[in-house]
Amino acid sequence: MREVTAYTWVPDFAQGFVKDLRVRWALEEAGLAYAERLIDHEQKLQPEHLKRQPFAQVPVYRDDQVELFESGAIVMQIAEGSEALMPKDSAGRARTMSWAFAALNSVEPFVANVRITQLFHADAPWADGYMENAARMAAGRLARVADWLKGRDYLEGRFTAGDLLMATVLREMEGHALLAAHPVLEAYVKRCTGRPAFGRALEAQLKVFAAHPPQLVSA
Repeated sequence: MREVTAYTWVPDFAQGFVKDLRVRWALEEAGLAYAERLIDHEQKLQPEHLKRQPFAQVPVYRDDQVELFESGAIVMQIAEGSEALMPKDSAGRARTMSWAFAALNSVEPFVANVRITQLFHADAPWADGYMENAARMAAGRLARVADWLKGRDYLEGRFTAGDLLMATVLREMEGHALLAAHPVLEAYVKRCTGRPAFGRALEAQLKVFAAHPPQLVSA
């Protein structure tokens, strides 16, 4: 049985955004059943978990052949075995991988700079100046994705793992003026997250959090 390690609880702002959601979504798209291995924020710091995830994070994924960490790597591992997430032809596979890496390397760091500053450092004396630069850099990356998506429903003509990862990155900006500046991106995120597989993945993550009481979160 495939197994996904996830948190029992996170603060409200993170619920629905913890990165095991990407893995759950990929498994749902691929039609693969999985079990949950739930840990709390004390257990993530214990040697047992650190042997599986050196950075004390989630998710970790395991099946009868592999165990690996990092949500992007896990999604691509699942996609390798599912035509629903990755075309069989070499060119289609290569393009899927290109967009997966683009989502995680060319877009996500710039989105994260904006979101982390907003969530954790908004009152810092340096925040305004830093945010101005971070927003400008993020806007440039969003504009490139928007330009590519003009006239397209998905990044490469059909939904792939590249879209799954890009949509999870872009939805971090839902409600933000930077995303609202590009209706094509808002429509794209809505199209991707409107897929039934995403709905099932999100419901599964939120169900866990609803069943567990709040706790202190260690860094």
